[in-house]
Parts: sequence; C-alpha cells; structure tokens
Amino acid sequence: MKVAVACDHAGFPLKDVVIASVKAAGHEPIDLGTNSNSPVDFPDYTEKLGHAIQNNEAERGILVCGSGVGACMAANKMKGIYASICHDTYSAAQGVMHDDMNVLCLGGRVVGPELAIVLVKAFLAARYLGNDPDGKRLARRVDKIRKIENGESIL
Repeated sequence: MKVAVACDHAGFPLKDVVIASVKAAGHEPIDLGTNSNSPVDFPDYTEKLGHAIQNNEAERGILVCGSGVGACMAANKMKGIYASICHDTYSAAQGVMHDDMNVLCLGGRVVGPELAIVLVKAFLAARYLGNDPDGKRLARRVDKIRKIENGESIL
C-alpha cells in the first residue's frame, strides 16, 4: 500500500521514524515534506497529503504536527479524508476497522519514537470491517458520516 507522510516543522523530528515504520510494515511511503525544522504552516502539508489520497496516489496517510490537533482538524475538512489523532494502538487500529479512518495524526511533541512505531504498525495492519458479512452496523455508521460530509441530514 502507498502511504503519504507529511509533517510541519514540529513533526519533522518524528518524520524519519514514521517513514521507516511504514517501510518496516511492508508499505511504500510517499514523503510530502516538510524537509527541515524551519517554520511552516501545517495546513499546507495537510492539504498535500489529502490531495494524494483524493487523487488515488496513496491509500492512507500519516500526518505529524506539534500536537496532532491542527493537522487532524485541517484534514477532516477535506472530502474523503477521515483523520484521527491516536495515542494508543487500540484507537489506531479500531479507527480503521470500525470507522474507515484513512489518516493517522500524531503529535510530534506528544508521541515519542517508540510509540510512533507501534501506532504506525497498528494503523497500517488494520483493515475496514464494514464490507465483511458481520460489518453491517459498521457500514451503516460510516454511511451516516459520509452523508453528514455531503450536507445530508441523518436525523
């Protein structure tokens, strides 16, 4: 699987660990920058990553900013991008399995290298279960998220 990886300056120190973790999991990272710790704006790199997924250049993405919050907020404004901050392996995997999450957001000032490695591994090893025979309740919920995204009422 191709995995887009992007960060701002605060996430830059963790980027190499994330890229190495993607490779170690048997996937192909696409490095979208930034490439130094010089100050940049996280929405610029979030948008690059979102476009890579929207244009089918990557199936999933990993964003790293200082806290993970800003990048997550920006990513979720993009159609077809379903991002979440995760600080534990359960959420990193369950977000994919139950909610069809396609972008993992990490806080470079919150998550250390060892935790980042296991979070990336859990995120990439998981697969969405809504297409399985027993996944109807999951698919129903994800469908409601997509309806909200499209401005449709679900109530």
